[in-house]
Amino acid sequence: MTYIPVGLEMYSVRKEFAANPYATMKAVKAMGYEGVEFAGPPAWGADFYAALLKETGLVCCGWHTPWESLQPEKIADTIRLNLTVGNKYVIVPGIKASTHADWLEKAIAMNGIADQLAVYGLRCGYHNHAQDFALLDGKTTWDTFMSNTSDRVVMQLDTGNALAGNANIMQTLNDYPGRCQTIHLKPYSRAKGYEPLIGEDDCPWKDIFAFCQTKGNTEWYIIEYECPAYPALEAVEKCLVATRKLLE
Repeated sequence: MTYIPVGLEMYSVRKEFAANPYATMKAVKAMGYEGVEFAGPPAWGADFYAALLKETGLVCCGWHTPWESLQPEKIADTIRLNLTVGNKYVIVPGIKASTHADWLEKAIAMNGIADQLAVYGLRCGYHNHAQDFALLDGKTTWDTFMSNTSDRVVMQLDTGNALAGNANIMQTLNDYPGRCQTIHLKPYSRAKGYEPLIGEDDCPWKDIFAFCQTKGNTEWYIIEYECPAYPALEAVEKCLVATRKLLE
């Protein structure tokens, strides 16, 4: 069985990280996480993040990057940031678009961005939210975007957000095999929303992991938990323990 490391989306512990970045990263490493995915514009300089990673022994397995930061006037800075921290995956966590024509335009633009980043060994991708699976004129905007982007564009499926949008997780994954280099493991329950931990929710975890092992070309599992039902650091540790058990 192919080994796929587990990282943490740092948005899950954003308050703790903002208050004490080193202590938070150290705690994440002690739990057993191997990587971290940062989110949003950097609050500190690239060298600071690189030093944090080196000191804690964590790998940067992604950075949730605003669409605006991949536009011509800012993309050079974004490239330098990610090269400095050793990150390969530059993931857009949301796009402002309303019609299928808008999404098609964004897909074409994303293909161009993917070509630019490829020169530096970087990949761009898209991270879904629940509304991406709402039907618009009989079709989802997710499918408009994904079906018109190249294989260079990563499909970072967020399992919880997909289920919240009434998507069939396994069908969604199987529609685009080989493009799920990183995947967000986010729990979701139809009865309790985002409150349950991984393994206590309705995501088909065994099937998801089997897909990642065989068809996804997956390089990172990335856990995200964003419900205040538990203290953040406690929640992400519990989710990691549950994920390890499911992977046995």
